[in-house]
Amino acid sequence: MDAQIENAIEIAWNPASDQALKSQAFEFLNQLRTDPQAWQVCTALFTRKARASEVVRLVCLEIINNAVHSQAVDVASLGFLKQSLLDYVRRIYSGEAQEPVDPPHLQNKLTQTLTYLFVFLYKEGWESFIDDFLALAQKDNNIPGVVMYLRILGSIHDEIADVMLSRPDNEAKRNNDLKDLVRERDMRKIAQSWKDLLARYSNQVDAVVESTLKIIGKWVSWIDIHLVINGDMLNLLLPLVGRTNAAGGEDKVRDAAVGTFTEIVAKKMKASDKIDMISFLNLREIVTQLLASPPLHEWKGTPRYDTDLAEGVAKLVNTTVADIIRVLEDSKVDNDTRAKAEQLLRDFLPSQLRLFSDEFDEVCSTVIPSLTDLLTFLRKVGPLPSTYTEMLLPILNAIVLKMRYDETSNWGNEDEQTDEAEFQDLRKKLQILQKSVASVDENLCVEFLSNLVANMFSTLEQQGSQMDWRDLDLALHEIYLFGELALPNMGLAQKSQPNTIAAERLAVMMSKMVESGIASYPHPAIVLQYMEICTRYYSFFEDQQRYIPQVLENFVRLVHHDHVRVRSRSWYLFLRFVKTLRAQVGNVAKTVIESISDLLPIKAEVPGNDADDDMSSDESDHSADALFNSQLFLYEAIGCISSTSATPPADQALYARSAMEPLFADMSVHMERAKAGDAQAVLQIHHIIMALGTLANGFAETTVGQQTKRPQPHEAVANEFSRASEAILVALNQLNASDDIRTACRSAFSRLLSVLGAAVLPQLPQWIEGLLSRSSSKDEMAMFLRLLEQVVYNFKGEIYNILDLLLTPLLERVFSGLSEPISGTDDEIQLQELRREYVSFVQVILINDLGGVLVSASNQGVFESLVSSIINIAKTLSHGNLVPSRIAFNVLGRMATQWGGPDVATIGDNPVTAAAPAPAIPGFDRFMIDQFHGLCWTVLQDPGFRPNTDAQSRQILNEIARIQQVIYSKTGDQFVRHLQGVTFPQLGIDGTEYLRLLTTSTERKPVVTWLLGLLKGRR
Repeated sequence: MDAQIENAIEIAWNPASDQALKSQAFEFLNQLRTDPQAWQVCTALFTRKARASEVVRLVCLEIINNAVHSQAVDVASLGFLKQSLLDYVRRIYSGEAQEPVDPPHLQNKLTQTLTYLFVFLYKEGWESFIDDFLALAQKDNNIPGVVMYLRILGSIHDEIADVMLSRPDNEAKRNNDLKDLVRERDMRKIAQSWKDLLARYSNQVDAVVESTLKIIGKWVSWIDIHLVINGDMLNLLLPLVGRTNAAGGEDKVRDAAVGTFTEIVAKKMKASDKIDMISFLNLREIVTQLLASPPLHEWKGTPRYDTDLAEGVAKLVNTTVADIIRVLEDSKVDNDTRAKAEQLLRDFLPSQLRLFSDEFDEVCSTVIPSLTDLLTFLRKVGPLPSTYTEMLLPILNAIVLKMRYDETSNWGNEDEQTDEAEFQDLRKKLQILQKSVASVDENLCVEFLSNLVANMFSTLEQQGSQMDWRDLDLALHEIYLFGELALPNMGLAQKSQPNTIAAERLAVMMSKMVESGIASYPHPAIVLQYMEICTRYYSFFEDQQRYIPQVLENFVRLVHHDHVRVRSRSWYLFLRFVKTLRAQVGNVAKTVIESISDLLPIKAEVPGNDADDDMSSDESDHSADALFNSQLFLYEAIGCISSTSATPPADQALYARSAMEPLFADMSVHMERAKAGDAQAVLQIHHIIMALGTLANGFAETTVGQQTKRPQPHEAVANEFSRASEAILVALNQLNASDDIRTACRSAFSRLLSVLGAAVLPQLPQWIEGLLSRSSSKDEMAMFLRLLEQVVYNFKGEIYNILDLLLTPLLERVFSGLSEPISGTDDEIQLQELRREYVSFVQVILINDLGGVLVSASNQGVFESLVSSIINIAKTLSHGNLVPSRIAFNVLGRMATQWGGPDVATIGDNPVTAAAPAPAIPGFDRFMIDQFHGLCWTVLQDPGFRPNTDAQSRQILNEIARIQQVIYSKTGDQFVRHLQGVTFPQLGIDGTEYLRLLTTSTERKPVVTWLLGLLKGRR
């Protein structure tokens, strides 16, 4: 069988094997995993002297592991397996073998197998486990035996003591028992073996020393600390921590030794013991000497600087400081221990800040958690004693300086985008730390940052453009963040009132910034920060309007900046600035529009096949599409500054015309090519339509903070945008087959509504014809219906005649969409959306007293189909259709109210039917009883209708109760006779109580409750 297994494995892992053979081989191996005898053959295959191939031996070990781990091997067989593998290990790893040792990946798999045997046999069956492998390590110069011993120790820890893994309760208990047994039986000899290995191989075999240190670091978390913290062990560890490498290369042994100290410090223990241990280890001195060593001091700022060592020391400091703070936060700690902890905190702060200030961000980030803990602790202390107050200034200084770009950065360099993104991410973390300092001592932050900014402006005044842009950027960044101190509800703690002093300082900073001429500084990062700050603190310019012309002039110049990142971002910031200050900038609208007119021409570029689909549309994206999206900000900005209340309507119309005329001309130039299918021309027209819509959006925007409804646009402005609407309709008619064109037109239509006013009404039939074409998807129909709801709401009575004209063709398009077959989830979702928007549209018509249009002479031909479609939607209770169903029931209830005639029955304690039904539409009384009432009971009998457990179904039930009450009000005794003679007999129920509630309860709740009880009793 061994030959068969070997052959199957070779075939399965041979890329050149026939696929059919391969499948058979894998099938055989899968069966082998469940064969209770297979592990024996695999053991023989793995241990035989005439070695099989590596892949065969690896798969054999995998099959053995599976058998042992799944406990498919009995105790006697485990003993046999133990002896076979131990004999093999002694043969190969004794240091005397003629055969080569296994490659690392096979050693790992063998170690896993042996660890499983340890788990099941160490308690009973292989008590000498540690001794057997330790014996190999104790042989002179037996490096393979040492490596195997250390691998075993590492694997044992990972299996029974790794706290990062979640384990079932039974395994956790088993592992705890094994740890207790190891501590009792073998821990002292294991700890002694570590000392022996460090003593024997230090400065000889670094790989052994490094592995030993890592094993100590792993095991120290669950063994007696005194086995590691003793004179003999420290005498071995300390030289390794302090050893130097003259060549200046990495020293894995030294890094591992630092890591071992980190794990020792991280061991859980009582607060007093932890502080005593930190003092006993003299960690402050160790850290100080490491930071003063050549790799971290002399070679700082050079390629020889050892970042791995710096990160290792940072981890040690971070762990130590975090533990010290944890002791200080413990209210039960005695005064002596607290005093020692406070002294240690002061001792470690310089080292912590040195590492925090490291030029390599990964080193800085390593100590951020402990610095965060420290600031959190200080915030909780309350009134700070001087010992703690003294810490804040150096911490704040370090945080602020770390926010500065380092000397090697080249802002805006395409090759350094990743570094830039990582630095901005670090800045966000530093911002949180700065907020934490402010939450401890806000006045300190205000004074420190005010001085920093003031010094910057002073230096700028002296040096001008020669000043280092990095210093200037740092100061501007702090101005940008300063508002979180100065303004309400922007800081770490929510404040309802601003900080008066900080607000005054911010106003001074803003004045200095605007007056300094910093907007003309040659570095792009500085002018970009300038625009960001002006936009963020627009409220400053509302109070200091004298600065607006100067800043606006700077914006107009900077939107023409040579740097693409500045230019594209500035277009967005320009829009933000003029939108928030539109009331103050309207008087210079003509000048501004003329100044940026050269940026308005649109040049669409069809993306190539190699375009990066993952490219984001943020400031790092300089594609033609991203450029156009930024151009739209300029069109909206023109709309904003052209349409202020201070601008005469004639001038508003003139500004709109000046922006749109070039677009109309460009559209005419490209139309013929677009009709011929030219992709670039189609995209150009798409862009033009989007620009027209965005311009309209700018005109439609209300002033920031204005809550009242915007008045109807002036006729002169509406006329100009009516021309735009006509031009877009021409494009829509000519290029209707293009999804992109229809999407752009729909977007433009929604934005034109606010600026066209009633002028949109005569054009509605053309919009419907274009946007609800035969090629329109259900999704497009749903979105357009949503827009029509807005039109109906805005114009109400004015729209009646237009709606009467267009309703039939509109509904026919919708009926077509509703009846299309669906394939797949996306189609199902789109159909649900179309159903919802369709019934919502009919609901809006009825709510706004336009129901007459549904039964007018022009639309009588589709009325029956209309009602039928709504009934179908109402009774469709599939997942995702409950909302459309509820709206459909509401629509039917409104129809019953509107066309059912006057109320002929009175609901109350003495219900009376005063007259015969007199529906507004002849025969509608019988139609309500047969169709609407019948629908209600069809839904009530649907097994999927569960109002007792589903909130949306409960809402539908509420609408059903309403319809039942409306039908009774409109038909009286006729409805009662139908219930008694038809409905109740068909259902086989006694409806006496239902009739009583229906005719006497003015509220719906009793009817709903009875129906709920009926459904609960029948299911």
